[in-house]
Amino acid sequence: MNSERTVWPIGLGFFIACLLFAGLAVKMEFTAAVPAVDADRAAVRAKALAEIRATEAQALHQPGWIDQNRGLVRLPIDVAMQITERLGSDPAAVRSNLAARIEKATAPAPKAPEKPSAFE
Repeated sequence: MNSERTVWPIGLGFFIACLLFAGLAVKMEFTAAVPAVDADRAAVRAKALAEIRATEAQALHQPGWIDQNRGLVRLPIDVAMQITERLGSDPAAVRSNLAARIEKATAPAPKAPEKPSAFE
């Protein structure tokens, strides 16, 4: 009977401690404002995505050079289609022109000159 008297207050104390801990945890959950872990990274990613989309829109709607040395130009699709319609009346001329442009665009870069030997 003596052991029952000492166990009961310990169990009650443990139960009260658990209730206090749970109450404090709930209070902290609702009162402490914790920023999201990736909040700043999300803002940086959103800004980078906006820049990428602006660059893509500019590339789609404005002409520009792809490779000025080779004469490669980026054209908006509607302008390229108008040029193709205008030049596409003669199929043989279109094929030869296309073949020449493909050859020019895919031509390898010239080799760098070889360094002379130190013994020459």
